[in-house]
Amino acid sequence: MLEDAPITQKQPPEEGCPEGDEEPGLLGGFPPTGLLLLAIVSIQLGAALATNLFPILGADGTVAIRIIISALLLGLAARGRVLRFASLFVRDWGLLLAYGLCIAAMNFFYYKAIDLIPLGAAVAIEFVGPLGVAAFASHRPGHFACVGLAAIGIFLLSPFAGIDLDALGMVFALLAGAGWACFILLSRRVAMRVSGNDGLAIGMCIAALSMIPFAIPVVPDLISNPLLLLAGLGVALLSTTLPFTFEFAALKRLSNRAYGVIVSVEPVVAALIGALLLGERIGVQGMIAIICVVVAAIGITVTDGREPKQ
Repeated sequence: MLEDAPITQKQPPEEGCPEGDEEPGLLGGFPPTGLLLLAIVSIQLGAALATNLFPILGADGTVAIRIIISALLLGLAARGRVLRFASLFVRDWGLLLAYGLCIAAMNFFYYKAIDLIPLGAAVAIEFVGPLGVAAFASHRPGHFACVGLAAIGIFLLSPFAGIDLDALGMVFALLAGAGWACFILLSRRVAMRVSGNDGLAIGMCIAALSMIPFAIPVVPDLISNPLLLLAGLGVALLSTTLPFTFEFAALKRLSNRAYGVIVSVEPVVAALIGALLLGERIGVQGMIAIICVVVAAIGITVTDGREPKQ
């Protein structure tokens, strides 16, 4: 996570955020709002592509390949700092190990969730993690009310409200949200101990190592069908490289509050992409539930009280 990014950021650039302070020339002329929306769409397109690999690689194998490829891309970009990474890990191995495992768990459970429930529902449920962190960190009654609204949305998605949504998929989405919440909390500690994006790079490498047991069973499939490996690269690029390149450029020209409001629409984008590309349908009640979560996220962002980023 970029250190000054708002708490509702979906997937911080743990897998390959561009280094340096210079804004990419090709992106400098694009409106930052448009870049951020492109990032959101790219992430959900990556998730949609990933679901097409599930019948062959399984959710476990797909997320493992995605994380490993992303870590390799990040490693290539940071290959000149290997010795520094080693010294940082020796110094803060406990914190960085927990951070990397948290990254792995957050992504692992999200992919397990979208294997069982629609994209929009999974993202909406997952949002409870950062919303809860925001509310409990501020102790503002209004923020707790927003979390309550999000809880109503999740209830509307549950079988208890009569909607046909896989209960185990909901549990996985909640676990992904818990992982996201832990990631936010650990990111702050890592940012205090490790400068720049080095902590993110180390955490991603640890996440990749933890995914190796899930990747080994699908290696024969990748060897026999190189197109699967190409598809895995596509998932990594859509879910990682492209969106975080766009976010990196956009955040330089957006306030934290504006960023948080725009990112809050991600469950709706996920629902639309799921409907258009995957034929997923969650009905009117499901859309109302997603809107409850979106409104809750926007409410927490606009009442945050923090100074906008300059």
